[in-house]
Amino acid sequence: MLNQHSLEEIAEIHNLLGDIKKEYENGIKPILIKNSPKLFKNPHTVPKLKKIQINRGLGAAAQNTNILKKNIEEFEKITGQKPVVTKAKKAIAGFKIREEMELGLTVTLRGEKMYTFLTKLLFFTFAQIRDFRGLSLRSFDKSGNYTLGLKEQLIFPEIEYDDVDQIQGFTITIVMDHGSPKYRSESIDKILNGMILFKFLRFPLNDCGYYDKYESFADINRAWDKKRLLKRKRWSQAQD
Repeated sequence: MLNQHSLEEIAEIHNLLGDIKKEYENGIKPILIKNSPKLFKNPHTVPKLKKIQINRGLGAAAQNTNILKKNIEEFEKITGQKPVVTKAKKAIAGFKIREEMELGLTVTLRGEKMYTFLTKLLFFTFAQIRDFRGLSLRSFDKSGNYTLGLKEQLIFPEIEYDDVDQIQGFTITIVMDHGSPKYRSESIDKILNGMILFKFLRFPLNDCGYYDKYESFADINRAWDKKRLLKRKRWSQAQD
């Protein structure tokens, strides 16, 4: 059952972002430069996607050869690339973790594989999440990168229900390449760059209007400083 869009509209959206890399180079980047010439004087300072990292922690289950093999196969199906097995850097006796102990899987996607995975994420995966209400702007970190968690692998089209022994999720980090000059290397600038790029890429952000009430970047900075001081005050009170 279709909610808001007709089949024609859905087809137009798919055609528009059928090749996100091409859309970025020929559409998004020129528009950003044209609309914000002072902000993006140099084309190399326009925010762009650098890589996508997909991680899954397995804990002690990674010691089971069959479970590890099954998870590696899932990663290959979903990402089109063989994952790297992550290992403990040091021993932690309290958690029964030994040095070099296998703990999870990670994949880093770049280039065509990155854009292919992103297209699938935007067009199919998010739509399969039950009660999905969009992505929060608060998931940007200080470097302007975005991290989101997915609770299950069944939302990916490559995974068959009958092949899944255990529901497991992922952590996906979308890493940005800002290339900003030093005078625009503050966290707020990087986060705003990420928000701008996500908006053009049609990411389903659920609180895009969060900053509409502010008239300038200075107002946003003051609001952030106020929140930072409030958190610091609460922390100091909690320690007393």
